Amino acid sequence: MAGERPAPDDDHPVRPEIEDSWARLRRLGLDPERPRETHRLPPAELEELRRATGLAAVLPVLRSTLFAPGDSTPLVLAVSDPKARVLWMDGEQRLRRAVDSIGFEQGALWAEEEVGTNAIGLAARTGRPAKVHSAEHYLRSHQNWSCYGVPIRDPRTGRPAGVVDLSGPAAGDHHYLRQLALTAARLAETELRAAHLEALHHLRTVAVPLLARFGGPALVVDPAGWTAAAVGVPASPRLALPAENWEGGGVRWVPTLGECVVEPLADGWLIRPSAPRPAEDAEHPGAGLIELDLRRTDRPELRVNGSAGSWSHTPSPRHTELLLLLALHRDGLSAAELAEELFADAARTVTVRAELSRLRRHLGPLLEARPYRLANCAQVTVLGPDDPYDLLPGSAAPAVRALRADLAHGVLRLPGAAQPSASSFANSSSSGSSSASWPSGTIR
Repeated sequence: MAGERPAPDDDHPVRPEIEDSWARLRRLGLDPERPRETHRLPPAELEELRRATGLAAVLPVLRSTLFAPGDSTPLVLAVSDPKARVLWMDGEQRLRRAVDSIGFEQGALWAEEEVGTNAIGLAARTGRPAKVHSAEHYLRSHQNWSCYGVPIRDPRTGRPAGVVDLSGPAAGDHHYLRQLALTAARLAETELRAAHLEALHHLRTVAVPLLARFGGPALVVDPAGWTAAAVGVPASPRLALPAENWEGGGVRWVPTLGECVVEPLADGWLIRPSAPRPAEDAEHPGAGLIELDLRRTDRPELRVNGSAGSWSHTPSPRHTELLLLLALHRDGLSAAELAEELFADAARTVTVRAELSRLRRHLGPLLEARPYRLANCAQVTVLGPDDPYDLLPGSAAPAVRALRADLAHGVLRLPGAAQPSASSFANSSSSGSSSASWPSGTIR
């Protein structure tokens, strides 16, 4: 907390995600001895948020699984939205009263910048499971507790739908809480997936008779691009919807299908291809723009605008790390070099190659190999957050942590500033940064 780094032989080193969180909160001026007043949502706004998340359907299965009748497990369950606003709570009444005293209650905003390092806020900000035990909490008033937060992902979009958190007294034996929290999140996602399949089935009952009346190729997808029914076109499970808004329909360019007539239809879209996609468009990428938007810490976005059209995609955390590294190393990196940058282990090439193979499904010929790189014909831009330390906050990759420090120290510049000179890169490498090898990625 004093800003001093632990010795290499420390028996209890601070975990990187906790260290990063504390450093961020120190910069924000949060006093660990004097908590801020808890922000609470008005009842009407709380009810509206509950409806908007669609998470109400997961509560019965969570409650029945975690709390058996007559059981007095020393456990508090909380479910929040993606912005760490606590929507529901349940658990042993004595513990509920105890956590109320620190402002942990329904309607409370439990983001890190409001209440310090905690599992809900950390999981919401990083998009990854988080554990915060006892003294790892930034606020001293929270250090009697242990908590485990796990993001719940919407199966339709892959984006966070909320966070499930399990908390208990720090003095107890909580070795089981991590697996229990992970299981609870998977149960919630299973319920969301079942609800999505039911909605897709309902859309299909509307779509099939409609498509039977058309003489040409057509398909019906839900708002997230999942295919309900198709006639005369390859029925891929999901379409990557273009970046532009489809409000009102009209003629739109759709990835893999080309120019299409798009019409709104009963909780979905009717799509009718107007012309086949030229084969040469798929084989030759042409000049284009690749934009990696990392300004929102909870939802990175990849946008591609090329000769064949435009589309957007929300990459996974690992794909986002790979895209960032490839955007910075335009000359390319080998699988071993990428493994070293991501895991500090050059031997993990199998993992890297598998992830790049999956990433190529979205970038196609814009992702080249030997070495792995983004096509020279593409202009690549990375949009970073205002606070350099909010860059991919869930990433513990050595290269990403070094990049955050370089951005914060001005080795790389954010909006409107000139790119640093080669000598600046050389100076940074002497202090342990790997940015000396990063050439021409545009970061703004």
